[in-house]
Amino acid sequence: MNLLDFLIPAAHAQAAGTAPAAPSMMSTLLFPIILIAIMYFLMIRPQMKRQKEHRAMLDKLGKGDEVITSGGIAGTVTELGESFITVEVASGVQLRVQKGAIANVLPKGTLKSA
Repeated sequence: MNLLDFLIPAAHAQAAGTAPAAPSMMSTLLFPIILIAIMYFLMIRPQMKRQKEHRAMLDKLGKGDEVITSGGIAGTVTELGESFITVEVASGVQLRVQKGAIANVLPKGTLKSA
């Protein structure tokens, strides 16, 4: 039995009047189980890993960190709240953004050199 037998059933010569053999329960369930396992390892698991890393990055945020929002705005964190962060984008210009909108934390001094 090879992989194509799962995808394309083989045609068998039958005697007249005999019922066709029913596929075994194991071969019927094996293909969907393999597809679900492949989907888990290629799609679901990497996404969960990225979410975990993003959550860890947000937990490490502190005042003075230089960040980039998901909208592309770069600034320095001035205040931290439970679900909102105040980011100073220029002297005297502060924006309140949701914590989840922080896309990246920049190395210290990146905004000064730009």
